[in-house]
Amino acid sequence: MLATTEKVWDEFHDRLRQFILRRVPDEQHAEDILQDVFLKVHTRIDTLRREESVPAWLYQVTRNAIIDFYRARRSLAEIPDSAYEPEDRLENVVLELAPCIQAMIANLPPPYREALILTEYQGLTQRELAARLNLSLPGAKSRVQRAREKLKKMLLACCHFEFDRLGRVIDYQPRCACCEQKNAKCATCG
Repeated sequence: MLATTEKVWDEFHDRLRQFILRRVPDEQHAEDILQDVFLKVHTRIDTLRREESVPAWLYQVTRNAIIDFYRARRSLAEIPDSAYEPEDRLENVVLELAPCIQAMIANLPPPYREALILTEYQGLTQRELAARLNLSLPGAKSRVQRAREKLKKMLLACCHFEFDRLGRVIDYQPRCACCEQKNAKCATCG
């Protein structure tokens, strides 16, 4: 072992304390974090192979301890109520739009329709699609991507979608009368 806990304490204690104080709200929390850091140092210092890597390792341990401090302080009260909404609405949107989406897919040009059905509904990988259709892998990827883009354009022309912060559909409003009547044939979709 090249470095000892005592040696690290003597050399880095004040610098680490200042480093932590610039990132946390008060001295008591800073002291607690510093103690946690030196506890980790004490238990893991023998894993270091070179003494010159001690400062980098030490500051990384300190940054991680600060992150852990803020994670622990995050309260459930900060989470918006919308985070607790059931995902049933997403399932309802999918079920409501399924007939329109099927009509849209049926109206895609045949090469794109086939690529989308084989990958999205039959579960083929793009590599398997390329082999089945005798395409290069980049050609298969391009075909699937273009099919998705065409379908997306049709959907956006037909409905206005609302998304959550992760990009998942949480609601939609039909733009055309046929989409308001579930299972009706849409002029936009075909």
